[in-house]
Amino acid sequence: MQRLRLKADGRIVELRDGQEFPLAPVMTASSRATVSTASLAASIEVETMPAVRDLRRRACLTQMEFASRLGVPVETIRNWEQGKRVPRGPARALLAVIAHAPETVFSALAKS
Repeated sequence: MQRLRLKADGRIVELRDGQEFPLAPVMTASSRATVSTASLAASIEVETMPAVRDLRRRACLTQMEFASRLGVPVETIRNWEQGKRVPRGPARALLAVIAHAPETVFSALAKS
């Protein structure tokens, strides 16, 4: 798993073996004014988050079936897949587990 950090000066670095390796150029004051820290953090989350569409397709499920199994509205799945929203909190954790053991997760959710 790639570990990224947003530095105070606007740089994004990858953490490997206790060292930092830059991933993005140093931002100038003018570019920092146009790009917010929140948007940078969101882009990092999108890059490190497993693609929801890929997870759903690997499970051979439609958007409606996937939404039903996760207990969320189908619009939520559509928004995640289209990049309009980013999964957060418990949903993000659940998707990470689905990436590794989808049948176990779906089985456990079906019992509840």
